[in-house]
Amino acid sequence: MNENKLVYSQKVIEFATVAVETCLFLEKTTENTKEDFISKAIKILPLLYLKTDLLDLDKTDDYFDIERFVTENDYLYVKNQVESLLGPDDSFLEVFHPDMPYSDTPIAAFISENLADIYQELKDFAANFQLGQEEIMTAAVYHSAESFSEHWGQKLLNALRALHALRHSDTFGYNDEDDSFDVSNHGKTDRDSFLRFLNED
Repeated sequence: MNENKLVYSQKVIEFATVAVETCLFLEKTTENTKEDFISKAIKILPLLYLKTDLLDLDKTDDYFDIERFVTENDYLYVKNQVESLLGPDDSFLEVFHPDMPYSDTPIAAFISENLADIYQELKDFAANFQLGQEEIMTAAVYHSAESFSEHWGQKLLNALRALHALRHSDTFGYNDEDDSFDVSNHGKTDRDSFLRFLNED
């Protein structure tokens, strides 16, 4: 496909739109309540997956590496916001980790880390795309499609699976400060206790 036609095609513009919306959503995590964040996330993540998958680009090495704009502080800002908001619900058991077949213990994963990884890819895409130089825009699209196929598409599905479980759990919508139902004692675990369990097992 001609580069000019690709970067201005409907499927690329739709992907770019959802990518930017996802970045803004994650950057403003703490403007939501925990319940609102979960409810919004399980709507935008499937749309992001769909719009990325619909790019349906052939693999090619005929493009250069894009510039990286996201710093470690940017990454940690998003990760820490999500981790703080979700609290003990941030952790879940990973079933698609490459080491899972060889592990005798559960492998911990965290929604915050998966979403921060996705944010990093999308923000780098958006920053390159908005430069307006068609060669760079094309490279950014191809890079996003390839990295989606290789890793962040799976991370999106992993996070979505965990968020789905939270959204449709019996505890969803309960106030954590309500003494009549203490969610912290209802089978949940935080990051430190989860990792202690793995080390002690």
